Formats: sequence, C-alpha cells, structure tokens
Amino acid sequence: MTYQLPNLLYKYSDLEPFFDTKTMEIHHQKHHQNYVNNTNLILKKNNIKNIKIKTLISNLDKILISSAQKIFLRNNAGGHANHSFFWKILKKNTQPNDIILNILKNEFGSLENFKKEFENIALNFFGSGWIWLVKIENKLKIITTINQDNPLMNSKNHKLLKFPIIALDLWEHSYYLKYQNQKNLYIKAFWNILNWDKITQLLLNT
Repeated sequence: MTYQLPNLLYKYSDLEPFFDTKTMEIHHQKHHQNYVNNTNLILKKNNIKNIKIKTLISNLDKILISSAQKIFLRNNAGGHANHSFFWKILKKNTQPNDIILNILKNEFGSLENFKKEFENIALNFFGSGWIWLVKIENKLKIITTINQDNPLMNSKNHKLLKFPIIALDLWEHSYYLKYQNQKNLYIKAFWNILNWDKITQLLLNT
C-alpha cells in the first residue's frame, strides 16, 4: 500500500473568500503531495507495507529505522496525516448545533470563549506548527504541535491519547498569499469555513 493525495470534497474555489483558490491549489497539490511522496519513499526504502497512516504515526517509536530516517518519516507522515484531517473539516456555511454549543459551554463556558482561547493560542504560537482541539479521556483541550507533529504521535499511555477534533494549519504557506503577515485575520476567517457538521460527528464518535 502506498499513500495517495486525497481528493477534496469541494473545489479549491469553494472556500473563497476566506481561503483563496491559489493557496488551496498550492497547499493541496504541492505541499501535501510532497509529504505523500516523501512518506512513500522512506517506507519503500525500508520495506514497510500495509500500514494505515494513523497506525503509523501512533507507533513511530516502534519502527526500526535510523534516527535520521525516523525524523524524516515523522515530519512527512505527520504532514500527510495532518493535512488529510484538515481538508475533511473544511466547508462553508455550516453552523454549530445545540450539541456543539452545549459541549463547548460545558468545557469552555461558551462558544465565544472557546473561539477567543483558540484564537489567542494560535496567534501567540511561534514558528511552524498546528493548533488543535483534542478529545482526551472525554475532555476537550486546546493544544499546539510543532512542525508536522500530530496529537496521536507517541503517547506513552494509550489511555491518554489525544484524538483530533479541530485542526488549523499555522504554517505560513497556508495563509501568506492572501493574509501576508496578518495571521490574526486568517485565524478569524477559519470559523467561516469550519465544517461544524463534521465536528459534531467527530465529537460524538471519537
């Protein structure tokens, strides 16, 4: 089994004006494709086959390859996993339902409080990485990961696995063409194309 670039459920232009068409094209066809290619390359080189991406990134410590190869694999397999998740939670014109609102009220006080906390953490994150809402032991927590690390990576305690619910790419390539240095506008625009229907599904089934 080799990994493939996933097809999107929408056109690159469908997230306009919040995520611009050109950035979506480059982000999907170039950046994500490069992570797929590099992951396949290192797996083929080490004769690693038939492993799902979630299983792979959750068990990196158990894979018997050199340290340099493991870093390369972590970065690229993580990039593939992160982007594959990210594309699935994007869609315009959805709204949080009562299930979402009640869950976020219980965890953060309100939807608006959740957004403020998420935006503040994202805006103050330095360097390249991701911000996530994760589910851990039936609780929700906002976390960040560096580079292309994923919350499922290398948990020392399986019971404490952090399952992604929401993710936002904070690498500059995800927003710089449209928003340039105004990262705050990119973060705020995200709420307009977050697929709340998918988020409800993830919350209830994860």
